[in-house]
Amino acid sequence: MVLTVAISGDEHISETRSETTFLSRSFLRSSIFLLPRELVSRTRFSSLVVNREIVSRSVRQGTSTLVESKIEETFLGFTCAGGHKGLCIDPPASTQGKVITCKAAVAYEANKPLVIEDVEVAPPQAGEVRVQILFTAFCHTDAYTLSGKDPEGLFPCILGHEAAGIVESVGEGVTTVQPGDHVIPCYQAECKECKFCKSGKTNLCGKIRGATGVGVMMNDRKSRFSVRGTPIYHFMGTSTFSQYTVVHDVSVAKINPKAPLEKVCLLGCGVPTGLGAVWNTAKVEAGSNVAIFGLGTVGLAVAEGAKAAGASRIIGVDIDSRKFDRAKDFGVTEFVNPKEHEKPIQQVLVDMTDGGVDYSFECIGNVSIMRAALECCHKGWGTSVIVGVAASGQEIATRPFQLVTGRVWKGTAFGGFKSRSQVPQLVDKYMNKEIKIDEYITHNLTLEEINKAFELLHGGDCLRCVLKV
Repeated sequence: MVLTVAISGDEHISETRSETTFLSRSFLRSSIFLLPRELVSRTRFSSLVVNREIVSRSVRQGTSTLVESKIEETFLGFTCAGGHKGLCIDPPASTQGKVITCKAAVAYEANKPLVIEDVEVAPPQAGEVRVQILFTAFCHTDAYTLSGKDPEGLFPCILGHEAAGIVESVGEGVTTVQPGDHVIPCYQAECKECKFCKSGKTNLCGKIRGATGVGVMMNDRKSRFSVRGTPIYHFMGTSTFSQYTVVHDVSVAKINPKAPLEKVCLLGCGVPTGLGAVWNTAKVEAGSNVAIFGLGTVGLAVAEGAKAAGASRIIGVDIDSRKFDRAKDFGVTEFVNPKEHEKPIQQVLVDMTDGGVDYSFECIGNVSIMRAALECCHKGWGTSVIVGVAASGQEIATRPFQLVTGRVWKGTAFGGFKSRSQVPQLVDKYMNKEIKIDEYITHNLTLEEINKAFELLHGGDCLRCVLKV
């Protein structure tokens, strides 16, 4: 839907109404809404705060519109801020309960380019939410599954798990979100009822894992996606490389509607994983020495988290020395390229740190590097956290004496964050400028350019590529 706005100094909207006024959907089809000038600057269109200058400029240009990547089809109505009820438009319900046909990037087989298709997205069933995805980012996990190395990788499927959007409709029994809410789909569910959620010891959730692991929805063990009658598997319970997706209600985090979706979409995976590995899993203390293996998005988020925790030395380890300059902006204080040393990298780090680092983080997914990350830790208390995901069938190894003498080997998923409870808190941290997001975004493309995004990801210069869906 396209909204056209004109400013009028003559029209009047009462601010004294005791209840919000909902207009009929027939009026919603009208092309022009008149707003008094004094109200325009306080009117919030979805997540966009509209001011008088924006509107006036549009009118002067003769368009009288506020589209052009600002609202477009994301418009779900507006509410008047500033302490009064004002005028509200009821979100259109024309698609609710119906199949939606939209564009999506389908992975038909491993190691093949994705295909942009017209995909049918069924309405949400009980306990499900249909979300209009507006922005989705690219993560190495998507490339990992497309490579065919993922034991849970199923084809054909719709990949994508780092995104943000707006709730289009909800299924029976869903009370935690409603149409119009701004949300981040989360591959790590949080039902708050299962054994895992109640334990207080983990952020893992077992409620829907049996369905998301095999690419279907829990309610009927079927997919909500199809192309010309052929079912398309879900991916990680999110499938965000689609203009619309259906997720379980326990896998969607409601966030601050003022947050820019083109930025906070990154909080669906990589950035929280790195920050949480430091804050939740390792619990790095001030003054600690830290080593980070792999300086991609997750590794840089580890560096950012370590800096915030007060680590005194943050050593970045990567075979691409070009990454050091950028890594310094995230908190890395020293850089080591294993290719420039004859000794094993673990020995290099032990020598640099008078016996080893206090904490190490493996952010690559390479089992030999996982061993090096453990063995560079200090005897007696060093802790190594496995963050990267290794290929199917890979095993880790070390001498038992490494653990007997006090080193600790740990793993982390989504940085230990509980998705529905804590992702909104991370959004607020970003809004308060307490964590970075913008700095991780190196490229911006569209859904139609998704295969180019894969190329960029493997090129070494791309941290995160955000796709406008």
